[in-house]
Amino acid sequence: MPGWRFVLNRRWFGYLAMAIVFAIACYFLAQWQFARRDEAIAAIAKVQNNYDRAPQPLPDVVPALAAFRAADEWTPVEATGTYLVQDQLLVRNRPYGGNPGFEVLTPLRLSNGSIFIVDRGWVPIGNDQDTPDSVPAPPSGLVKVDARLQPSEPDLPGRSAPSGQVATINLPTVQKLLGTATYTGAYGLLSKESPSVAVRPAPAVKPTLDEGPHLSYALQWFAFAIFGFFGLGWAIRQEYRHLNADDPDERARALARRKKAQAKAPTDADIEDAILDGSEDAVLDGSATR
Repeated sequence: MPGWRFVLNRRWFGYLAMAIVFAIACYFLAQWQFARRDEAIAAIAKVQNNYDRAPQPLPDVVPALAAFRAADEWTPVEATGTYLVQDQLLVRNRPYGGNPGFEVLTPLRLSNGSIFIVDRGWVPIGNDQDTPDSVPAPPSGLVKVDARLQPSEPDLPGRSAPSGQVATINLPTVQKLLGTATYTGAYGLLSKESPSVAVRPAPAVKPTLDEGPHLSYALQWFAFAIFGFFGLGWAIRQEYRHLNADDPDERARALARRKKAQAKAPTDADIEDAILDGSEDAVLDGSATR
């Protein structure tokens, strides 16, 4: 009888190596999902800690033009200045509620002459062109602004935009377009401005506090790793049964398995009863054809 000696060959060692490599890959993919979950939890914590705080003076939170701490994201700040409407920029490809459009960046000139970029909200694309039909004007004169801090976005190589627009909110790029001292570490998502205007772009919405499915995905990768070894064990067992089919003990076990399967299978009488029961139910429901 061949027994289990057949597993001691190059082919099965190769299968074992494949299962191990697959398990290692699953492990690292699971760790990647755990890292993604940690990032999501950290982002949620910043929203919970900062979003509803009382606004602080901008220089207290961002003491220099290029300064920004990641922990200060979503922190409300207040600043007073004058909007530079003539230097307003549109950020392309910004969806809002599933609709395409633009975000409106309006420079706010502060009393010291520096510029703080305020994202005043979202406007849809035009009905007949790839630009807004109209952009609500900001208040004129001296304006007090409350806004929540956001970090500068990365520049995307190869992404361009026509005059008056930018591909991302990359503050160094915005500074080059404005040609003057500008906050490059952070900009503000407008929450309130005084004096107010009757019509303004659609305001930014509070982010959803959802860490996503990363934990379940990580556990699934661990399960896949285990399933790989179960699959290897199943293949070995099938090979064993095939090679030892003439062994009396294995033949007895095979016969027992067939009897067990037959015992679970429905008999002809069971099938007929099921058919009759289904017909009777159809008649009672009034759905049987005549």
